[in-house]
Amino acid sequence: MLNSRIVEISVGIFVAFGMAALLVLAVNVSNVSGFGGGDHYTIVANFDNASGLKARSSVSIAGVTIGRVSSIEVDPVTYEAVVKMTIDSRFKEVPIDSSVGIYTAGLLGEKYVGIEPGGAPDYLEEGSVIRLTQSSIVLEKLISQFLFSQSSNKK
Repeated sequence: MLNSRIVEISVGIFVAFGMAALLVLAVNVSNVSGFGGGDHYTIVANFDNASGLKARSSVSIAGVTIGRVSSIEVDPVTYEAVVKMTIDSRFKEVPIDSSVGIYTAGLLGEKYVGIEPGGAPDYLEEGSVIRLTQSSIVLEKLISQFLFSQSSNKK
């Protein structure tokens, strides 16, 4: 009787740890984890194509997350994607001539914004607009271009 009670308690603890591990995995995959908590500033970049990028996607420099995408909208005049990013104030010395690109992380195809620092003596501040941008690469377009170029080479 005591032996079966110990087995039941052990199984219960094992199931509880399994549920906790699944919860941690879900939070990490969905980017729900809190970012920062202190001061931050907002910068903006316009892209021709921001496909796959979502609000709460990470913004990084050299692989280190420094912020999150706060919103993505369409400019009604230029029809470009306007991406607003919230950057932690600890990273306030990002040169104003930096460039940004939308890249793919990992096998799941999660998109993120990568910042390549420039060399200007002035730094990004609240409301700065980054002009040098590289849009998201659409895999379908690359495949169609490759197939089209292969078919035109056979002629």
